[in-house]
Amino acid sequence: MDGSDKKILVDLFSSFFKIGAFTFGGGYAMIPLIQKEAADKRKWITDEEILEIIAVAESTPGPIAVNSATYTGYKIAGFWGALSATTGVVLPSFLIIAAISLILRQFESCKTVQYAFMGIRAGVLALIIKALVSMYKQCPRSLFSCLIMFAAFFGVACLGINVLLVMIICAALGVICHVMGEREEK
Repeated sequence: MDGSDKKILVDLFSSFFKIGAFTFGGGYAMIPLIQKEAADKRKWITDEEILEIIAVAESTPGPIAVNSATYTGYKIAGFWGALSATTGVVLPSFLIIAAISLILRQFESCKTVQYAFMGIRAGVLALIIKALVSMYKQCPRSLFSCLIMFAAFFGVACLGINVLLVMIICAALGVICHVMGEREEK
């Protein structure tokens, strides 16, 4: 890697660090800043490529800000560019959350803070249950899928089986069921 490559990586990191540090309101709020910094100011990409970045970032799992940074960095400087841009956009949030957690630790014995976190936990639980109900409504229901669902819940909640292992087993069972169903149709 020569000096110009290193400079591009440093520029990617610093540009996306600035975007990550000074953008509030989520990933969509970062898109104009990415366009201004990467397309208008640095001329790394074109305005048309911004649309590609948004399309890819929206269609892949994960936060749109991280996906946009990764895609932009990759387009500019390959793997190391993606790593630099992604690290730059994530690091400010990580540092802010780490600082807040240190401050909150000093107040964790305070009853008001304890009650606030109890309320937050209840709110998060409500959101998880809402997501569960929404996913349940969208999933095709059969005896087999219900059995897998209850077995997975029992395995994780009651037996303490690793969630990743349960997901792999459920995916494998789903594939096996699908293959067997296709064979029966033939």
